[in-house]
Amino acid sequence: MIVLALEHILTHISFSVVSIVITIHLITLLVDEFVELYDSSEKGMITTFFCITGFLFTRWFFGGHLPLSNLYESLIFLSWAFSVIHIVPYFKKYKNYLSAITAPSTFFTQGFATSGILKGMHQSEILVPALQSQWLMMHVSMMILGYAALLCGSLLSVAFLVIRFQKLIRIFDKSNNFNLLNDSFYFNEIQYITDRKKFLRNISFLSYRNYYRFQLIQQLDDWSYRIISIGFIFLTMGILSGAVWANEAWGSYWNWDPKETWAFITWTIFAIFFHTRTNKNWEGLNSAIVASIGFLIIWICYFGVNLLGIGLHSYGSFTLTINN
Repeated sequence: MIVLALEHILTHISFSVVSIVITIHLITLLVDEFVELYDSSEKGMITTFFCITGFLFTRWFFGGHLPLSNLYESLIFLSWAFSVIHIVPYFKKYKNYLSAITAPSTFFTQGFATSGILKGMHQSEILVPALQSQWLMMHVSMMILGYAALLCGSLLSVAFLVIRFQKLIRIFDKSNNFNLLNDSFYFNEIQYITDRKKFLRNISFLSYRNYYRFQLIQQLDDWSYRIISIGFIFLTMGILSGAVWANEAWGSYWNWDPKETWAFITWTIFAIFFHTRTNKNWEGLNSAIVASIGFLIIWICYFGVNLLGIGLHSYGSFTLTINN
C-alpha cells in the first residue's frame, strides 16, 4: 500500500506540474510581458521528468521488472519518453521548438493513463509466462521510445504544413489587395503618394515576417527530420528484437499478427518519408504530408490495435496486460 501511494503521489505531482507548464505556455503565447516565465516552464518539465523517473524506478524495484507489462505502465513510459525528448534540447542550450508539442503530449498521455479507465492496471502484478523474458525490456522500450520520437517528429511536420498552408492563403489574399491598390493609384495621384509610403513600410514589415516564417519552416523541417530519424532507428531495433523474442516464444520470427502488421506498416510509412527526402523535388511539403499520415498510423499501431484485443498480442488489450 505504501508503494502504491508513493506511485500515486509521483504521478499526480508530475501531472499537476505539466498542467502548470501548459498554462504558462498559453500565458506567454497570449501576453508578451510574461516571456520570462518560459524558463519556469522548462524547469517544470524537468520536474515532471524526475517524478516519472522516480515512479518507473519505484515500480521496477518493487515489481522486479521494468514497468512495461500493461497499457498503464507503457503510457507512463511514453510520457517519460516525451519528457526526455523535451529536456535534451534544453540542456544542449538549443532553442526548444518541441515545448509546444512535448508538454501537451505528456499531459494527455499521462492524463489518460491515470484516468479511471485504466484503474484496474495500476496495481503491479507478476508477469505472465509469455512476458517473462529478458527481451521484454529491449523490445518494448525500443518500440515506445520509437513511437514517442516519431510522434513528436510527425507533429512538427503537421506544424510545417499548417504554417505553409497559411502562407499560401496570405499570398493569395495579398495578390488581390495589390490589384485593388493599383486601381486606387490610377484614379488618385495624391492618395498614391500617401499610400506608397505606407506600402513601402508594409513591404519591409512583410519581408521581415516572411523571412521569419521561412526560417521557422526550415527549422521545423530540419527538426522533424532529425527526430524522425532517431525514432526510426528505435522502431527498427524494436521490430528486430521483437522478431527474435517471437522466435523464442512462438517458434517463428514473424506471424503477421495485427500488432506486427501495423508495426510493419508504420515502418514502411516512415521509410517512404526518408525516400521522399532523397528527392529534392519531394522533400519539404511532400515528406511532411507522409509524416502526418504516419502520425495516425502510429496511434493505430500503438493504441488502436489494443481496442480489438485479438491476435498473439491479445494480452495488450484493455482488459488484459501489456502493450508493445
